[in-house]
Amino acid sequence: MIQLTFTEAEKQALAYERYHHPHPQVQRKMETLWLKSQELPHALICQLAGISASTLSRYLRTYQAGGLEALQEVRFRRNVSALDAQAPSLEAHFRAHPPRTVKAAKADLETLTGIQRSPGRVRAFLYRLGLRRRKVGMIPAKADPEEQARFLEEDLQPRLKEAQAGRREVFFVDAAHFVQGPLLGFIWCFARRLLPAPAGRQRFNVLGALNAVTHELLTVTNDTYIEASCVAELLWQVAFLALEKPVTLVMDNARYQHCALIQEMADTLQIELLFLPTYSPNLNLIERLWRWVKKDCLRSQYYPTFEQMKQAITYSLEQAQTTRKKELDSLLTLRFQTFAKIAS
Repeated sequence: MIQLTFTEAEKQALAYERYHHPHPQVQRKMETLWLKSQELPHALICQLAGISASTLSRYLRTYQAGGLEALQEVRFRRNVSALDAQAPSLEAHFRAHPPRTVKAAKADLETLTGIQRSPGRVRAFLYRLGLRRRKVGMIPAKADPEEQARFLEEDLQPRLKEAQAGRREVFFVDAAHFVQGPLLGFIWCFARRLLPAPAGRQRFNVLGALNAVTHELLTVTNDTYIEASCVAELLWQVAFLALEKPVTLVMDNARYQHCALIQEMADTLQIELLFLPTYSPNLNLIERLWRWVKKDCLRSQYYPTFEQMKQAITYSLEQAQTTRKKELDSLLTLRFQTFAKIAS
C-alpha cells in the first residue's frame, strides 16, 4: 500500500480544488487525494470516489511523484485519423473548392488521399477543419468591389459622419416593387401548407427616402410604374422638410433618377445627388428596409385581394417608424457589407 504524508496546507489545497478546479477530471483526482488525507481505507475511497483500485493507485503514484501540479495535468488519448496528417493540404483544397455535400467531400478525399471514410467520419473531419454548412450568399456578378470600397471610404462615409455630427442630412433612396404573388418561406405547421397563387402581375410600387440617422421614411407610391415624376415628388417632400443643413440623396443608377429633369430640380432645391457605383445594393441602406417588409408581412402569407396586400405593406411601413422602430434601429446601422474581388 502506498503511504503518503499530507501537510495541513496540502489538505486545505485538496479540499478547495476538489470543488473549484475548472476541470471535472481534476476535481475527481483532488477528491480522491483528499479522502486519502483523511486516512480512510482504500476500499472506502474507491467506493466514495467511484473509481477502481488501479485508478486509485495511479492517482497516488502521480501525486507522490509530482504533487498537486502533476494531478492537475489533463491527458486525453484518442485515435488520430490518417486524414489529420494531411489536414493543411486538404484545408487549402476545400478553401478553393468548397464541397456542396458530404458525398462530394468524401469523393474529393478519396481522390486526393486514397483514404475511404464513411459519410459520418467525413462530416466529423470537415468539422475539425473548421468547415460548417452555410447558406450561400449572392453578389451581382458585375459588381466592382474595389470601386465599392473607394466609394464607401471617399464619398459615403465622410457624408455619414457629417450626418451623425448633425451637420448634414443623408437619405438613401430606392424603389421597391411588391408583386401580388406567393413569397415562399418557412413556417411551423403540422402538414405542408400550400399558398394560393393569384393570377396576374399586379404590383405595388414604393419609392422611398430613408434618413440615415433618424430612419424617418418618405414615400411615393403607385400601382403602375416608378418614373421621373415620382422622383420629383420625392424631392419636393425632402425640400418641404425645410432642412437648414446640406442634404444628400444616395441613389442607384436608375435612368429616371439620372435624367436632366431630376438633375435640374435637385440643383434648384440645393439637394446633392450621390450616385452609388453600379450593382451596389449592399451599399444602399434602404434595401434592408425592403427585405424587412417582405419578411414582416409578405413571406408565407396569402392576401386574397391586391388592396389587402397594399394595406399590409403600408401598415408594416408605418410600424417601422413607430412601434417597430427599435427593432429597425438595430437593423439599419451604418455598417455596410463589402466583398473581396472574386476571381472568374
